[in-house]
Amino acid sequence: MSLELPSPIAAYVAANAQLDVDGMLQPFAEDAVLHDNGAVFNGHAEIRRLLEEAVVPVKAIFTPDIWRQDGRQVVLEGPAHGDFPGSPIRFTYRFTLEGDAIKAVEITG
Repeated sequence: MSLELPSPIAAYVAANAQLDVDGMLQPFAEDAVLHDNGAVFNGHAEIRRLLEEAVVPVKAIFTPDIWRQDGRQVVLEGPAHGDFPGSPIRFTYRFTLEGDAIKAVEITG
């Protein structure tokens, strides 16, 4: 299923499908905040570290199949699959956009 996502989110999802860290990081604002199951990552350096240490090594690819607008947030739901226990696992990503950049994202499983 092809979703018509806002461009920064579409860029992130496309780069994640290729496990391209630079591409995944590019749509984030420099001061973006990423919340991942209770952990908080601030700015490009910390988000890059998360992607390099927790996403790429286990080939975690998120494939959204539902999206909706929830106030100022864009909410995506779908499975992530890869080389990790329980794969695939269904996740929810709650994106906050600012202009053409991802300002914040909260990931829950």
